[in-house]
Amino acid sequence: MNRMYFIWLITLIFATSATVQSQNDIDKEGKLTVFIDCRNTRCDLNFIRTEITFVDFLLDRLSADVHILITSRGTGGGGRRYEMIFFGQNRLQQLRDTITYFEKPVTTLSESRELLVQHLKLGLVPFLIKIKFTEGINITVNQDSDSGNGTGTNYLISDPWNYWVITLRGDGNINGEKVYTSYGYNGNLSASRVTDELKVGFSLYGSNNRTSYTFETDTSIEKFVARTNNYGLNHYLVKSINSHWSVGYESIFNSNTFSNFKRQLYTRLAVEYNIFPYSQINDRYLAFSYGFVTRFNRYYDSTIYDKLKETLFAHSVRMNLALNKKWGTINAGMAYHNFFQNWALNSFTMNFSVNVRVTGGLSFYVASSGGLVHDQVYLAKAGATQQQVLTRIRQLKSSYYFQNRFGISYRFGSKLNNFVNPRFEGG
Repeated sequence: MNRMYFIWLITLIFATSATVQSQNDIDKEGKLTVFIDCRNTRCDLNFIRTEITFVDFLLDRLSADVHILITSRGTGGGGRRYEMIFFGQNRLQQLRDTITYFEKPVTTLSESRELLVQHLKLGLVPFLIKIKFTEGINITVNQDSDSGNGTGTNYLISDPWNYWVITLRGDGNINGEKVYTSYGYNGNLSASRVTDELKVGFSLYGSNNRTSYTFETDTSIEKFVARTNNYGLNHYLVKSINSHWSVGYESIFNSNTFSNFKRQLYTRLAVEYNIFPYSQINDRYLAFSYGFVTRFNRYYDSTIYDKLKETLFAHSVRMNLALNKKWGTINAGMAYHNFFQNWALNSFTMNFSVNVRVTGGLSFYVASSGGLVHDQVYLAKAGATQQQVLTRIRQLKSSYYFQNRFGISYRFGSKLNNFVNPRFEGG
């Protein structure tokens, strides 16, 4: 009996020691790492990263401590049911949890993202407790703990990619009928690195499309082939000066048959001032920028100014406004541009959109954009044939453009229907 008791005691000591050691290993590994998977629903990832500063967000799901799968489904009452599944991985693989909540039909975008962040924070609590990383976190009041880095920004302990993100995309299409065939392909390779101090990116892209039309009459058959291609390289770099000022440049090399550019090199050096601190960009944003522009253009066909190539200098002024409030959202922008060689060659554009919940189930939206265009120096002198106009493979001269959409909605009836019934809706 004493021998059995002794063996049991030794086993318990070793088990306890192993548990303590395992827990100590967890404690030494620092902040919780999280992968957000919301491909099947709407997520404002920038807002999530801004509001939840006590974890590190990873782009590699296999390396994260927690994989959070977020899905949503419309309810019979017009709202949405959200489900968050928290999968513990690696050092926390023994943990798993699920949170479900409902969103009202009249919830605005601002309210929706706040609800999502609130439930994300609640779901992360058990994982934070497990690694004993709860200091400075209060889920009932302000939760913007920066864990001592003093900036409120998430920093990885070790990132072999040094914050670079690379994306490769490609697609193609083939369509046809008896008198119509079309095929094309598109490709894009991009790389970007974003931190508080510096934002830099590159993008290489290309597309080629060919469409064939056959016109049959009683006496003849006519065939018309429309071809367009567009390829180029974009690069930008933005440096933070302080919480309101930033400076940067963008450079574009482009070839585009639609706009008559055989080769174009565009550069813009600009400075930007944000009325509000950049840290408040999720709620409000009002920024003004001024830029100096150079263009080195070489054209396929002579332009309306009898140019096959030219160098142009210009400047531009831009304004952008964004407000996200519980009552709705407002977005607006203005831009002015003119060439120094001839100030009459200018353009002025505006865009505006608003989505407002007036009261209860009453809401309205307006979206409008347009402008005055007097700087189309690249237009081909020969103009466009009737077929080119109909197939839109050649840009045409215009002094203005506009687009408008508006609407109103009013919802009444049951607000308590949280049933989810996906029958006949597919996946």
